[in-house]
Amino acid sequence: MDLENTENLENNNNNEEEVKAKGERKPHFSKEPNEKDGRKKFFKKKVCYFCKNNIDVLDYKDIKLLKRYVKDSGKIIPKRLNGTCSKHQRLVTKAIKRARNIALLPYETRY
Repeated sequence: MDLENTENLENNNNNEEEVKAKGERKPHFSKEPNEKDGRKKFFKKKVCYFCKNNIDVLDYKDIKLLKRYVKDSGKIIPKRLNGTCSKHQRLVTKAIKRARNIALLPYETRY
């Protein structure tokens, strides 16, 4: 019995050392309450602006709307960041490229 207990203790010590050597990492996303403020972390799902407002036709001359989907550097913002659906992201991209072609939007901005 004593041999078994000492072996178990040695195994537990080895496992603890391995965990310390690897370094414990906290998960990036957890539904458990936060230790600081006691709230759960939830991310709000982004909703497509065009679907919400029933916009099916996107005009390349509507620069005010298209500027929302272009960074300051001139790059098109991906759909995972701006929340548009696939269908409308394709329309936005096509409209931005057309607006760039006739010089309504810049291709890039140098800083």
